[in-house]
Amino acid sequence: MRDNPGPHSPHLRVHQNRGHTVLEFHGEIDILAALDIIPVLDAATGHPGAQVVLDLRHIEFFDCSGLRLLHRARRRVLDQDGQVHLVCTHPLTLRILRVTELAALMPPLSSMDEALGRPEAASGHL
Repeated sequence: MRDNPGPHSPHLRVHQNRGHTVLEFHGEIDILAALDIIPVLDAATGHPGAQVVLDLRHIEFFDCSGLRLLHRARRRVLDQDGQVHLVCTHPLTLRILRVTELAALMPPLSSMDEALGRPEAASGHL
């Protein structure tokens, strides 16, 4: 497991695991954090056929800026014929995902093993 060179954000760690690019979000994901995250997220999600896991297990706060980041990552990956999975266990974040219906587009998984072991993406081209 090695970090990718390139843009850096204290709120987003990018690494490889079992052939997937894992975007591991950390801390408070708000509008200020989003400004730091966007260049890192874009560098990690703009590749044809990317296999991406969005890992929200390490966040402490998540607002609409975080939702926009997830939607941006999903769109960029799917536009390049990739696959994207979401890992989230935080009850309040799960509630936000359900209320905004983002959970319908990217069903949250409860573990990295589940995300990395799935043969096909649960999220389609909706």
